[in-house]
Amino acid sequence: MAALWQLSLDTPTGEALALQSLRGRPLLINFWATWCPPCIEELPLLDAFYKENAVKGWQVLGLAVDKVGPVRDFLGKQPLSFPVAMAGMEGVSLSKSLGNLSGGLPFSIVLGADGKVRNRKIGKVSQADLALWRELK
Repeated sequence: MAALWQLSLDTPTGEALALQSLRGRPLLINFWATWCPPCIEELPLLDAFYKENAVKGWQVLGLAVDKVGPVRDFLGKQPLSFPVAMAGMEGVSLSKSLGNLSGGLPFSIVLGADGKVRNRKIGKVSQADLALWRELK
């Protein structure tokens, strides 16, 4: 887990996002890709979760296991309120290191304010998942 906080990933616009800056508050990390239909289907739910819970300290980070061009195009059509960073194909090994043993997408992991894993899910998240996770701080 310590390696996660050392990462600095580029955003689709080319800026660097240091994951260390997200430490200390509850964090939902979602691994997704533009070519993954269930990933695209769950993004509006994740965006709504972020908008509703950011005032309560929640953060959401989308890690795109994808190429920059398609992600930039997608976000131009469907902007997200939470930050997105480019994990590229290395994102598969990063997600595996966080407990996604199959390497499948979408994959979400919930970290408490203390940085400890509170929950993981392979596959599309539901409103019920988000309601449960919101209580896990």
